[in-house]
Amino acid sequence: MINWQDDKDVFGRMFVLTGNPIFNNLRNASDMNYADLTDALSWGQLKSKRWLVETLECGHWNLETVFLCGGWYATLAAMMLDANLAIKKIRSFDIDPLCESVAETVNKHHVKDDWRFKASTLDIHDLRYDNFRYTTKRSDGSEVELTETPNTIINTSCEHIENFAEWYAKIPNGKLVVLQSNDYFEVPDHINCSADLDTFSKSAPMSDVKFEGELFLSNYTRFMKIGYK
Repeated sequence: MINWQDDKDVFGRMFVLTGNPIFNNLRNASDMNYADLTDALSWGQLKSKRWLVETLECGHWNLETVFLCGGWYATLAAMMLDANLAIKKIRSFDIDPLCESVAETVNKHHVKDDWRFKASTLDIHDLRYDNFRYTTKRSDGSEVELTETPNTIINTSCEHIENFAEWYAKIPNGKLVVLQSNDYFEVPDHINCSADLDTFSKSAPMSDVKFEGELFLSNYTRFMKIGYK
């Protein structure tokens, strides 16, 4: 049941309208003092993620266990888990410790579903992709060790990744990889932008490319590449 604050509670109203728990989750996440969802829910971010989800739905790939690298607030995970995709579970990793609780609030119903979604604070340069052992936290703050092997690796923020080639080289051959970047050089944190789709594609060689494309947005162009490394 929603405790109404005022008529500007858009997420609350959408929850009542649709019954979809994502709206109540977003409402609770936005109430966190440090959580600013403005950029995460911008048109550019949402269109880029919807493009990714719809492309994966058309591909009918078996994603199984997904490692979401640089997962941020994990709005993409919420969209993927509610889509027609063959997903067993999603693990979201971000170096910013403030992201973990927000991401789990956004995906609360999937966290409660036997950890179908779980966020952890971790530098993606420290990830490994074969029986990776790492420590994460339960809801009570206690630590637990997990060992998991992803079938799919997703990184939609390649423009933010320092030493991108080094990170990409650690992904084993044969893994399904989904990557996005852009040409938005004006943003200071975008330290690994690509001038065009061809430049981006060459930075992430794959043995079996399933999709390459670009999405033209108001301030920049988003690039996407999907395939088996």
